[in-house]
Amino acid sequence: MYAIVDIETTGGHASANGITEIAVCIHDGKEVIQRYQTLINPGKEIPIYIQTLTGISNEMVQEAPYFKEVAYDIYHLIQGHIFVAHNVNFDYSFVKYHLAAAGYDLQCAKLCTVRLSRKILPGKTSYSLGKLCHQLGIGNSARHRAAGDADATAELFSLLLENDINQHIPEALKQRSKEQVLPPNLHRSFIDKLPPTPGVYYFHDNKGKVVYVGKAVNIKKRVASHFSGNNSGAQRQDFMRNIHQISFQECGTELMALLTEAVEIKRLWPKFNRSQKKLEFNFGLYTYEDQRGYLRMAVDKRRKYSAPLHICSSLLEGRNILLRLIDAYQLCPKFCFIQKNNDTCTGALQVQCACTGQESVEDYNHKVQQAIEGLKQTLPTFAIRDEGRTNDEHSCILIEEGRLYGMGYISHYFEVNSLSQLKNHLTPYPGNDYMHNMIINHAEEHPWKKVEFVELRKMA
Repeated sequence: MYAIVDIETTGGHASANGITEIAVCIHDGKEVIQRYQTLINPGKEIPIYIQTLTGISNEMVQEAPYFKEVAYDIYHLIQGHIFVAHNVNFDYSFVKYHLAAAGYDLQCAKLCTVRLSRKILPGKTSYSLGKLCHQLGIGNSARHRAAGDADATAELFSLLLENDINQHIPEALKQRSKEQVLPPNLHRSFIDKLPPTPGVYYFHDNKGKVVYVGKAVNIKKRVASHFSGNNSGAQRQDFMRNIHQISFQECGTELMALLTEAVEIKRLWPKFNRSQKKLEFNFGLYTYEDQRGYLRMAVDKRRKYSAPLHICSSLLEGRNILLRLIDAYQLCPKFCFIQKNNDTCTGALQVQCACTGQESVEDYNHKVQQAIEGLKQTLPTFAIRDEGRTNDEHSCILIEEGRLYGMGYISHYFEVNSLSQLKNHLTPYPGNDYMHNMIINHAEEHPWKKVEFVELRKMA
């Protein structure tokens, strides 16, 4: 037995919206044998645009029962049957959410007539209920009303049952099948093509634009996890409706997948990626030339498109780095903005310092350049060599002077003994703080994967 359900609501997601009307058609596999329909008082104002769409006004539902008053009837009508709807996850999420609020735990197998129509009746110009029914000659005199849409869906479902020569409906109902939980606009073939390997996957909208990028140790398993459960939140409902295609690229390791994900999020700026869209480190160590020609060093907030000598997680960290450079290279604390008063310079040269004009521009700038080179020498240069996508290759990530140079795949037999040669085999990528720290932490946790370039760096 099938319970064919249609609802009208005050908005797009169950957790913040109410049901204004519900209709249920009980279908025995041949025809509708029972119908149920009622208006419902949602307990809140119906937005004017929804009133215009459905024709259901606040006045119409003022005397209607609240959902909890009809929950018993709805639960016992649907429970034990197969829940069928056009875009089933939307209707099911609302009915399940509001039944749960009334104390009933709805557990049903589900069938989506959008997904089934795409399989059983391929080649239609549109699979929205109104346009599909028009193409099939199914009448509906009460469009965007629960009873009219439920009757039209029931007639469509009868047609699907009659034409299901390839047994798509029984296949979707098998316990191992995840067909009914997939987004309504996503063809199952995209899931079937996904590999059980590390990599990055992309969700595309109806125009092919990437709306989400994710990484996975197992692409197939991770993608499937996006579609499990019945989250009733607005973000998930919008997310599911926008997924029309999936593409992917395999990576040798989880780390390569993490880095590729970060690169792609910055490149594509997908709609549904909420993280990694801001700088994690907010300060940097900068140098600039003043009006007299002296090079000055300072810690400042990160500026867009700026290239700091070194990134800092805090102002304090930057000041501590500057203090070490001041001590090691006899720099002026006033020129480094560490000493901000008008007292005598507290640096090593004091009254003979550059800030008093006693030290020449050439001499002082030479010390600053030495400090910069000394800072660079403390920044690591190394590669991480790890598993590849196939048995005859390795993945490789190169950090040069504390920053990501690039990554890629090299032959299993390639000897990583020259920095310049390795660069020719890798693709340069723009790194960020999140990526740099991820790589450095990974190298510390897995030192056997690390290839050092201490002497070779100076020769390259």
